[in-house]
Amino acid sequence: MAFDEIHRDDFEMNGNWGLARKSLGLKSFGMNVVSIDAGDRIPEHDEIDRDQEEVFVILSGSPAIVIDGDEYPVETGTYIRVDPEHKRTIENIGETPCDVLIISAPRTSGYEPMDWA
Repeated sequence: MAFDEIHRDDFEMNGNWGLARKSLGLKSFGMNVVSIDAGDRIPEHDEIDRDQEEVFVILSGSPAIVIDGDEYPVETGTYIRVDPEHKRTIENIGETPCDVLIISAPRTSGYEPMDWA
């Protein structure tokens, strides 16, 4: 088959993390979905050791991204890119669970943008 398809409900799980990368067999970038309960957050971290840019896509809910200790509330449909050296976490400041897609790759991955995009 020329492509892989899997529904989010069928992702391999690790707690509240849907392991999209592992479930799809991705090899060139990371991608996972996390569901964060009201009042919870993902572990604060940076990506210096792996030199990875991260993109957080807010799929649902009302979280805030916290970068270097500064909190920025974000809405569903928002995309946030963070450089490797900054400490970051996503905190659910809403009253219902929020879902966040996290995509990452090393800046040295060899990716070359298309001229038109």
